[in-house]
Amino acid sequence: MTKPDLNLLITLNVLLAEGSVVLAAQRLGLSPSAMSRALARLRQTTGDPLLVRAGRALVPTPRALELREQVSQLVQDATSVLRPAEKLDLAQLTRIFTLRTSDGFVENFGAALLARVNQDAAGVRLCFMQKMNKDSALLRDGIVDLETGVVGASASPELRTRGLFRDSFIGVVRAGHPLCEGEISPERYARQDHIMISRRQGHKGPVDDALQLVGLERNGVTYVDGISTALALVKGSDLVATVPERHTLNLRSGMFSFPLPITSPIMTVSMLWHPRMDADPAHRWLRQCVLDVCGNTYQGDTFAPP
Repeated sequence: MTKPDLNLLITLNVLLAEGSVVLAAQRLGLSPSAMSRALARLRQTTGDPLLVRAGRALVPTPRALELREQVSQLVQDATSVLRPAEKLDLAQLTRIFTLRTSDGFVENFGAALLARVNQDAAGVRLCFMQKMNKDSALLRDGIVDLETGVVGASASPELRTRGLFRDSFIGVVRAGHPLCEGEISPERYARQDHIMISRRQGHKGPVDDALQLVGLERNGVTYVDGISTALALVKGSDLVATVPERHTLNLRSGMFSFPLPITSPIMTVSMLWHPRMDADPAHRWLRQCVLDVCGNTYQGDTFAPP
């Protein structure tokens, strides 16, 4: 047989265990005639009588004795594979998860997430990877387990997503900067010297689009590729950085933050994962940890979960 009927393994296992066609039939809920036909198929498939009559009983052949332990283990293994996953024992879980995170996520949420994970599963380790682009290949290839960021139009439709929080842009300057006093109008904001956060020099984002609607443009004097770098420069200069509010909560300590004097879009920051990890108990637990941390560490306005 090129494609043997694997159901015959279950039948053979019961026959070898019971040594009786009648008892095996009762155990499997079959009629004795159906079990006899199954035994005939097994004999044809294996090329061995397997069970032969000795008086009123059936006795196993040497080939049957040879197969008995192997078949029993195969049936146990197959049953285990097809059984729903056992309840996750976090105390015994040993695993390394790789998270690719958007800029500012580790600085603002990383320590709390590590503490949350260690609280439940001391054997779990997190590996944080900086997110340099929106390519989903790392998730698809299993190099990255979980990712955070704003889901753009280029995101792969196969990915699973779950919103973590909403974020909006604010302005940040050093303590004592001229913008710390007085009203901040769109004109006053725009004519400052700005740090432009972009991996592509000259790239304009949603804040620039909003300014353009009122006929204004930021005076970009330097470009950086990350939020942390921008805020480090702000501390020692008169430059203005425009950054997401929640991603920078811990990074803005000692600096002056202000709401933008223009209408800027609200972003939804999400976590993303590949569908093959959807039902994995350990991955589901990790996703819940991220949800808990992102909800508990924010001290600003509340909002309805996405």
